[in-house]
Amino acid sequence: MVRGSCLCGDVAWEIDAELKQSHACHCTICRKLHGTAYGAYAVVVAEGFRFSRGGEHKQSYPSTATGHRWFCPRCGSVLPEPHTAAGRVGIPIGTLDDAGPELRMLAHIFVTSKLPWLDITDSLPRFEAWPSGVGLKVHSTPVRGGGRGSERTITGSCLCDRVGYALSRPPARMRHCHCSRCRKARAAPHATNAYTDLAGFRFTRGEDELTSYRVPDARYFASVFCRTCSAPMPRVDPSRDLVVIPGGSFDDDPGVRPTEHIHVGSKAAWFEISDDLKQRVE
Repeated sequence: MVRGSCLCGDVAWEIDAELKQSHACHCTICRKLHGTAYGAYAVVVAEGFRFSRGGEHKQSYPSTATGHRWFCPRCGSVLPEPHTAAGRVGIPIGTLDDAGPELRMLAHIFVTSKLPWLDITDSLPRFEAWPSGVGLKVHSTPVRGGGRGSERTITGSCLCDRVGYALSRPPARMRHCHCSRCRKARAAPHATNAYTDLAGFRFTRGEDELTSYRVPDARYFASVFCRTCSAPMPRVDPSRDLVVIPGGSFDDDPGVRPTEHIHVGSKAAWFEISDDLKQRVE
């Protein structure tokens, strides 16, 4: 039995079936939805999955003409995605509470959409879209931004495009965070965040579309997301003159690259760090 839950704990589920076809997905939808470098999913048969708490609270966003992405409206965590016709459920593995090291990602998919600041350094197979034999449709997604930004502006947006922002200069730094809060909030193996000051940042539209969830015992941590599509959005912290920007939300190349992994002491047992970036336990 493997259990999972959202960041706030309102929604929880149990899996009594084998987790299969685990993969890292680099498609635009997954990057925007999770706000990080890629989404990570496994598949289970529908008979082996059930919501144990709060299933009636989940909301959905129609990410394609035929598919919906489910999320917790209180904290924004992405929730398991049922594919009723196929008899299976897609599980965002960053939300799992007790998956062990036997769970491993098996491939990278949709690598043609990979972010420019991410280097794939492991030896897993890579596919331009779905692996052969999966039988799922490839949906087109809108291309936003110019890819490299301009000399003065770097832009970003949520999945539904209701919220947008701009930076007047590249962020000061970017890093991968493996803390359990980030895994839950992003429903991914880790968060990847960029950091800038308030003077270089502004929302260009939709700021009133944002909502947030603050973990009760957290000093700074909070999840900010679009209330319509649940995509993580920048968190503005005036007390520290800081803006924390989800890396997957950029529409342009931010002009900065990850330099380190932090909170690796809380890293998921099933995730392996394969690059040479600096690692910090805290």
